[in-house]
Amino acid sequence: MTLPPPPLAVPDVILHAAAWTDVDGAEDDPQGAAATNVGGTAHVAALGAPLVYYSTDYVFDGRKHEPYVESDSPNPQSAYARSKVHGEAAAGERAWIVRSSGLFAPWGTNFVRTMLRLGAERDEVAVVDDQRASPTYAPDLARATRDLFDQPFGVYHVAAAGDCTWAEFAEAIFEEAGLHCRVRRITTAELGRPATRPAYSVLRSEKDAPRLRHWREGLRACLDRLR
Repeated sequence: MTLPPPPLAVPDVILHAAAWTDVDGAEDDPQGAAATNVGGTAHVAALGAPLVYYSTDYVFDGRKHEPYVESDSPNPQSAYARSKVHGEAAAGERAWIVRSSGLFAPWGTNFVRTMLRLGAERDEVAVVDDQRASPTYAPDLARATRDLFDQPFGVYHVAAAGDCTWAEFAEAIFEEAGLHCRVRRITTAELGRPATRPAYSVLRSEKDAPRLRHWREGLRACLDRLR
C-alpha cells in the first residue's frame, strides 16, 4: 500500500471518516480491518492536525439496559469493534472521538436504502428485534461535528434521540415511505451472522455533546431527500 506524501501545510482539522465498516467481513480478515481502522488512523494522526475520529456504538458489549455514556468502559465483542477501539487510541490526544450509531443517509449502502429496496420487492422481510440502538441520520451528525470544535478533545457520544430495535426501525421506514411490506421479527441467533453485535447499544452523552433530533425525524428528512 503506497501512502500519499504529507501535505505541505498542516490542516486546521481533519475529519477522519474513512473506515472498514464490514462488521462480518472483519471476522474473516481482522488484520485488514485493523490495518484500515488502526493503522490508517495512526497515519492520519501523524499529520499533526486536530482530528475527528468517527467511532461506533459497537465498542460496547450490550449488557446494559440503560444508555451508554462516555465514562462507560468499552468491551468490544467482535473483530470490527476491537479495531475501532484501537483506532480511538491511535487517534491520539488531540482528537475528538465521536461515537455514533446506525448511520443512514440518502446515499450509499445503509439500512434505510436496503429496506426501501426490499420493501418494494417483497411482501415480507425478516429483521432482528433483539438489538436496540439509536439510528442516526448522517447529515445530522455532520452538522453536529462542527459544534464539537468548541469542546475539549475527548470522547463524545453523538447519536439520535430515542431508540428502537432494527425491526421497529424497518416498520417505521415502510410506514413513512408508504410501502405495504410486513416485518417478520426474528432473533439475532436466527439471523446467524458471524460477528457478535451488542443487544443494547443506545448512546447518550454525559458531556456537552451536541444533541440530535429523534431518529424518526431524521428518517423523515432522509426520505424527503430520496423522493
